[in-house]
Amino acid sequence: MKRSVMLTIASLLSILLFMLHVTDDIVRGMDKAGPANFIAIAILVVWLYGTLVLTERRPGYIITLIGGIMAAVMPVIHLRGTGIVNVVKSSGGFFFLCTLFALGVLGIFSIILSVRGLWNPQWGQSR
Repeated sequence: MKRSVMLTIASLLSILLFMLHVTDDIVRGMDKAGPANFIAIAILVVWLYGTLVLTERRPGYIITLIGGIMAAVMPVIHLRGTGIVNVVKSSGGFFFLCTLFALGVLGIFSIILSVRGLWNPQWGQSR
């Protein structure tokens, strides 16, 4: 399978999981629903555009790299606090934790593929 296809799939899954995670944060009261959420929507739109429209181009790799970093950092942010024990033990805690782990794995995978695409002088085209 081409690296660009794998990167597209990983980024799309990360976007979906990121949206589910932010929604779960709002439902649990860890974040507030409001106008600030439009910033998250704008970020996700740019990430989606970079994933689907700018595939195999330098800006696309840069956008997916930044998205991968955001996805990989999400578990670090949430799992370092002491309140995570209460969240995991609550209803839906399994989904919350599973989403975090999946975001971390997909984020690191996207970072690797994005860096490889940027490193390649042919901008990620298969050899």
